[in-house]
Amino acid sequence: MNHSQTTTLTHHAMLVAWGQFAQCIDLIAQIEAVPLHQKAVDHPPNRKVLEFLVAILGGLAYLKDISLSAHPLDQDQAVAQAWGQTDWADHSGVSRALSALTMDEAQQIVGVLSQVSQPFIDQEVMLALRDQGKIVYDGDLTGRPVSNSSTTYPNVAYGHMSDAVQLGYQAAMVSFHSSTYGRQWLSAVPHPGSTVACTQAEAMICAAEAKTGVRPRRRTDLLGQRLAQAEAEWQQWETKTTQAEQALTQAQTAMQETRQQLEDWQDKVAQYKIAYKERQHPERPHSQLAKACAKVGVYQRRQTRREQQTAKATVYLQHQQARLEQCSVHTQELKRRLAQLEQENATNPTPIRADFRLDAGFGTPENVALLIEMGYEVYIKPYGTWLKTRLTQQVNAETSWTQVGHNAEMTAWAAMEVKDFAYPRG
Repeated sequence: MNHSQTTTLTHHAMLVAWGQFAQCIDLIAQIEAVPLHQKAVDHPPNRKVLEFLVAILGGLAYLKDISLSAHPLDQDQAVAQAWGQTDWADHSGVSRALSALTMDEAQQIVGVLSQVSQPFIDQEVMLALRDQGKIVYDGDLTGRPVSNSSTTYPNVAYGHMSDAVQLGYQAAMVSFHSSTYGRQWLSAVPHPGSTVACTQAEAMICAAEAKTGVRPRRRTDLLGQRLAQAEAEWQQWETKTTQAEQALTQAQTAMQETRQQLEDWQDKVAQYKIAYKERQHPERPHSQLAKACAKVGVYQRRQTRREQQTAKATVYLQHQQARLEQCSVHTQELKRRLAQLEQENATNPTPIRADFRLDAGFGTPENVALLIEMGYEVYIKPYGTWLKTRLTQQVNAETSWTQVGHNAEMTAWAAMEVKDFAYPRG
């Protein structure tokens, strides 16, 4: 036993263990090797970046906690030694170093973290496929509030966080079930606090696949059928739009004819009045002047009807054109997606099985269809009431219910088709 060895106390025991592990996987050396443009005074900028990483691992809520918490990290010599450092910088120095990082330098640091963590992700993917035969992903959009009076956080916005409207961010987070760790985090992308979940589903799927390096076989057969239906619908709207254009042309022609006829009779009335005045003839109920005035009234009323018909035909055409444009955009998007998914299948010789679980914020009809087309088994709650209303219509006195909780019952329908949704429910 070496009696000269001294004992160093620490309040951050796990950080000591993680520091030793970080040295084993070469994380520290790779972060120190990233070229940073800042000058070193007492502490190199790379050490401050490393200190920031250690603070995150230690669960510090604020950067100032590095120096001002009950057990300051920058005073913990055991942690510094475990992470291969002589000492730590004050929190203000860490703040200045982080503020001075360029985007390219920050991306290089992120690249180091990704490179070091990727072998662990690859191993857990292999174990999940071996033990479960599939990968089970979980995705969520989680609020990260900041002080409502803060003016220094970039790109913050007000949004719903923890059942309240707060200033902050929304973190798009994806994980998968790990045989070793229980849950393996894959990505966390910050967004302004006003971001809503339904806009982030595809990006989260792509982020998960980029990290795991595997993906299911895309269901191009289903998407091809959906595209064929969309093209047929587009042709129907194109026909309706053409008919609406013809109807508007006819209405405009009829209105112009009526306007010309009205002007002709108004001219005749003017001529008769001049002639009657010159000859001093009185206007009688059945005289030519009276009949001409009656004709003017007929064509004035007809002109009003023609204008109303033309206005109605114009609105109807605009409606048809809008629906045709909407259908055209949708069809082009499906074509683009089909070409992309076909390419992804062609470059995926070993497709896997995978589940994706998301909460109700992501459960729009379009997102659910996208997940199905990308090959996933989808576990999701519907967004809003678009599905509940339709399912409620299927329930009657003969419906069989199964007890699934103390005060909950459930019923299900196999392969039920729902109006306004692309695919039957499983």
